[in-house]
Amino acid sequence: MDYIPNTDVQLQEMLHAIGADSFEELVSPVPSEFHVRSLDVPAGLAEAEVVELCEGLAARNGSLRKMTSFLGAGAYDHVIPTAVDALASRGEWLTPYTPYQAEASQGTLQTIYEFQTMVCELFQMDVANASLYDGASAVAEAALLALRVTERPRVLVSEALHPHARQTLATYLSGAKTILQEIPTVNGVTDLEALGKAVRDDVACVIMQQPNVFGCLEPMAQAGELAHRFGSLFVASAYPISVGLLRPPGAYGADIAVAEGRCLGSPITYGGPGLGLFAATSALVRRLPGRLAGCTVDRTGRRGYTLTLQTREQHIRREKATSNICTNEGWLALRAAIFLSLLGPQGMKELATLNLEKAHDAHKRLCEIPWIKPAFDQPFFNEFTLQYDPPADVDRVNRRLAKAGIVGGWPLADWYPTVPQASLWCVTELIGRDGIDRLLHALNGSA
Repeated sequence: MDYIPNTDVQLQEMLHAIGADSFEELVSPVPSEFHVRSLDVPAGLAEAEVVELCEGLAARNGSLRKMTSFLGAGAYDHVIPTAVDALASRGEWLTPYTPYQAEASQGTLQTIYEFQTMVCELFQMDVANASLYDGASAVAEAALLALRVTERPRVLVSEALHPHARQTLATYLSGAKTILQEIPTVNGVTDLEALGKAVRDDVACVIMQQPNVFGCLEPMAQAGELAHRFGSLFVASAYPISVGLLRPPGAYGADIAVAEGRCLGSPITYGGPGLGLFAATSALVRRLPGRLAGCTVDRTGRRGYTLTLQTREQHIRREKATSNICTNEGWLALRAAIFLSLLGPQGMKELATLNLEKAHDAHKRLCEIPWIKPAFDQPFFNEFTLQYDPPADVDRVNRRLAKAGIVGGWPLADWYPTVPQASLWCVTELIGRDGIDRLLHALNGSA
């Protein structure tokens, strides 16, 4: 007789191992209204009937195809040309693993090389790696690189860097003898006066985001000058779509440019997986985390591709590896390469222009509502923060919008208690004028 595991016993063993007395205790942080005790699936259903039942339950969920969404906050809904899905779904892209054997992996290596080239062109940087896990881990890896290069103990990070990136950064540095210091904001952007006072010759790097978490445009060039004055590295976390119009990191002197690249041809998919973009100046090429694909020629002069640098811990470098990062988001990097090649520089500029124009039109019309006003007086790209006057309440407004088939702005109170009645709104090229009209109609009666 085949062994059939006792799932109840296994569950109790796992709960005991993690110090929980019951499954209910394990999931207690999740609000009780979201607990599903049973799907109430009748006994004896045929497979097709179970599938039909589950599809009916899933259809009750909202989606970006059924609702108009003004959410951003790090996960952005952008156009995905059908060619991206068609090309990225080919079988040869779905089966390869790490291209250790160059002679058998020329196609995969070339796509990685082309991806790296496009990231360099996008950010105007000298070198890029084959991608990291996501934007947050890219920020953390940039800090680790700066600590290694400068051998200094302090990292300065703007309060306006996305909280998820700051949390990831704090986790990465928790075991190191490093001081992580946050620089406050004034009127929605990093306080340059406070930054100037904090930068000293013990600072490894300064990390800022463009546009920042409030959607505001930061004075990146001035911040970079303050960092370089004392020999610190300047790390820019950039929104890839915005670079179609805004100055890229290389143009304002960033030493390292990182980004969340999911917006380049990949869907939001509940917030993951992500695509970490990582580029730097040529002076840092041998310090980069992960792997780099390079272009060379074989002994007969034919072009070929290979993993040029791969100083990871499971390779010959071992404890001397530049990073413990173990892999890259190869398939999402492929999608990004297809996306960027389809749009090209002019297409990226037009896409960014659409985002800018639609967002500013929506911002202007929203601020005409008596109880809504801008939270900050700063320029922005396609995301902006709005403040509600009492008695309007962010959660109540969003609940009313949800009934109208609209996902409202992201409440910022949990991240920034100093702005309790503020929400972050994003308008991309996928929001039509009719969507903004419906939003305004719904808001006029939701205060």
